[in-house]
Amino acid sequence: MLSLFINCFITIRWLDVIDVLLVAILLYQLYRIIKGTGTINIFIGIIAIYLIWVLVKAFEMELLSEILGQFISVGMIALIIVFQQEIRQFLLVLGSPNFLKKGSKSFLNIKWQMNQLEGLDIEPIVSACESMAMTNTGALIVISRKNELKPYIETGELINASISKQLLENIFFKNSPLHDGAVIISGNRIRAARCVLPVSEKTDFPPFVGLRHRAAAGIAEESDAIAIVISEQRGEISIAENGVLKFNIKSQKLKDVLIKEFQAQ
Repeated sequence: MLSLFINCFITIRWLDVIDVLLVAILLYQLYRIIKGTGTINIFIGIIAIYLIWVLVKAFEMELLSEILGQFISVGMIALIIVFQQEIRQFLLVLGSPNFLKKGSKSFLNIKWQMNQLEGLDIEPIVSACESMAMTNTGALIVISRKNELKPYIETGELINASISKQLLENIFFKNSPLHDGAVIISGNRIRAARCVLPVSEKTDFPPFVGLRHRAAAGIAEESDAIAIVISEQRGEISIAENGVLKFNIKSQKLKDVLIKEFQAQ
């Protein structure tokens, strides 16, 4: 057994090293796309099953190996359906000229993305939410964390502006053309407004929960983002995180949550 182990290392070729490196690059790009989303858990689960299958085959456990092998072969079709959006994004990244371009955030030039959780300008967000709650102005604000929510940003009107209380209030003013939908904040900037979000399919919400709250819960289920909802009927602030809705949050509590989660400086 030891001699076989040693022979495996002796017979390693340069092509094997390149093979491993290319696989690592592709997996890293795929990880960048799905990080911070609910899909990352599925991705980790698939890798775990594959590693177990390889281990089972190495120990020649025929029955378990056959079962896992069938699951992996048939499951590829299901994976294409589950990861349809991520596969599309991955192919777009792979075909982009910036994939190998110097200065891009790619694996090849080892330039790591800065932590976008730091330095979030919390005061104008909390102040705008408090003001809109007092005037019963309906609003939905999504603050991204690791996942930049690019697919959802693309569904809305691009803004890319600094965070300000006045801008948030103007966006959600009832006669504004941008008030219907969500505002997405990413990298300490208002990226887009009137964005379309996935709606949660949970059935255990209170009767007063509307589409805004369901959309907030939906984006919190699909990603690691935090969604803030201001109810137009009740004038209350709610927070959605990890798919869980917390109702009637006071402005100070909202501020404490954002400071804790985004490590504001």
